[in-house]
Amino acid sequence: MTPWAGDVPPQAPPIGPLGWVRVAWRGAALGTVTFGCLALLVLVRLVERPLFGWHRPVTPFITQFVCRMAFVILGIRYRVRGTQMRARGAVVANHASWLDIFTLNARKRIYFVSKSEVAGWPGIGWLARATGTVFINRDRREARQHHDLFEERLTAGHKLLFFPEGTSTDGRRVLSFKTTLFAAFFSAPLRDILHVQPVTVIYTAPPGQDPRFYGWWGGMEFGPHLLKVLAAHPQGGVEVVYHPPLKVADFPDRKALARACEAAVRSAMPDPVAQPA
Repeated sequence: MTPWAGDVPPQAPPIGPLGWVRVAWRGAALGTVTFGCLALLVLVRLVERPLFGWHRPVTPFITQFVCRMAFVILGIRYRVRGTQMRARGAVVANHASWLDIFTLNARKRIYFVSKSEVAGWPGIGWLARATGTVFINRDRREARQHHDLFEERLTAGHKLLFFPEGTSTDGRRVLSFKTTLFAAFFSAPLRDILHVQPVTVIYTAPPGQDPRFYGWWGGMEFGPHLLKVLAAHPQGGVEVVYHPPLKVADFPDRKALARACEAAVRSAMPDPVAQPA
């Protein structure tokens, strides 16, 4: 999948002496909480897996704790609107940044669907594997294999979350949703019992900064973007909007369901930017 190129990224603000102090203490705190709790999660999973298999009655709470603490450490305001889905099913959201991992995990027990190369990323790949991420190759030849894997996880009660845009953006727009992954919801065992909840993630930049401050897209490197976020003062905020769940059985096919989810996600975006051709 080709990353969204979009507009030229904003120039990162210079990091002064106090900014580097914030980078140091926030980075140390975030790393300690994240990887310390990850080690705990792996130990708990050693007991949890043989007893419960795909079911995870304990470890998701560790993941949620880490993600909530991330916003406390970073100083980013976190707000939620709407009601989380209780029914069995999946979640779809717009994709703006690596921060989405923390944003979407902080309030809801979910399992991400991610491209396979993420599994090999230093640190992030280890974290993703430990928290139950489903890795896929975006290859049509493997569609049947993906379908079976999704069905197995959804049947186990997991709420899978994926980004139908297929790439991250500047956080100011919603791209057209790809429909391929929606096909798994229409299998005979799942269609009549599953719901899909659209979710909109809205980032607000720190005062005086470019509105795309938290967006991470195109060829932007992770390291400089992380440093920019760690150094920011004051910080901005993020709002998560949970839309009413859509019953899969109410839609004739994956394309109709994808269009409805896209419309719901787009409806909550403030001052949406026109989608590029």
